Amino acid sequence: MAFARNQWYVAAYGSEVGRSLLARTVLGEPLVLYRTGAGKAVALADRCVHRRFPLSESRLDGDTIVCGYHGFTYDPTGACVFVPGQQRIPRTARVVSFPVVEQDSFIWVWIGDLDRADPATIPRAPWLADPRYAVVRGMAPLNARYGLLVDNLLDLSHETYLHGGYIGTPEVANTPITTEVDEDRGIVYVSRHMDDAECPPFYARSTGIQGRITRWQDIEYHPPCLYLLHSRIAPQGVYPPAEGEDNEAFHAEIVYAITPSTEHTTYDFWAVARDFAIDDESVSEYLHHSNHTVVMQDVTALNILEQVIETEPDRYQELSINIDTGGLAARRLLARMVESGTVGATR
Repeated sequence: MAFARNQWYVAAYGSEVGRSLLARTVLGEPLVLYRTGAGKAVALADRCVHRRFPLSESRLDGDTIVCGYHGFTYDPTGACVFVPGQQRIPRTARVVSFPVVEQDSFIWVWIGDLDRADPATIPRAPWLADPRYAVVRGMAPLNARYGLLVDNLLDLSHETYLHGGYIGTPEVANTPITTEVDEDRGIVYVSRHMDDAECPPFYARSTGIQGRITRWQDIEYHPPCLYLLHSRIAPQGVYPPAEGEDNEAFHAEIVYAITPSTEHTTYDFWAVARDFAIDDESVSEYLHHSNHTVVMQDVTALNILEQVIETEPDRYQELSINIDTGGLAARRLLARMVESGTVGATR
């Protein structure tokens, strides 16, 4: 599978990166992440130039990494500053240092051409670092290609069948969607507005709503990495006012960062930010447990699907229907990213 390399991808949550060495693989590139003593996040290629020993299996000495095999030592720029047994350091003794931006609780890395790394192009998920929201989060590795997770998240009708008892109700599958594509900005929008729906346990227990609800799901997919689901939950028949705050509804901003690790593995970073019961730890515990369960149901299904796809005959013909319009639009935008030159060597 080809990747759009000249794009930003999430490599970790900021809380995962500290004064220890963290290994991640993004777009097939092994990385080692850590923080300097001043708190700056660093991402280096995770291979010593001498005998390829993983730097993530080595040790920090101040702000430098000392290779655990032969002692080659690298500073945060990737330059080798010490070679054992000689004073002269070879000119080629350096590893790649990847651009890093810490934003909205994520550590974003750039795997593409270094001169094209513009932090202004990183999509935002501001709720994850906003004190007006309570946030639960996690990360689940998939043994499946990242395109399967994109398809999964852009067609939420599967909630009815895969996630019943948590977030799925009959109305999710039975309500038509609307799909729009902003070609200039490269964003896919998929909306499903349910005027009269069963309240699933995920929201009934967290909001306290009894009875039926008006439930809105408004998706923004920013290829290749960031997926936002703006979820609005209110008692049945309660709609936003023409002006002013939507105070009679509950809002959950559900965020997924979909990061390809290799051709057949993916990092599924997930978070739920809410504007209600923000000081209630029991609600946070419930939502964390429930959303983790939902994510793992997806992981199980997509891992199975990956095995099926790997063994199927060439040119197997899928059948697509109306609920697939968002996923098909996402596939087209991703293919355009690849074909327009966003695949290539970084160095």
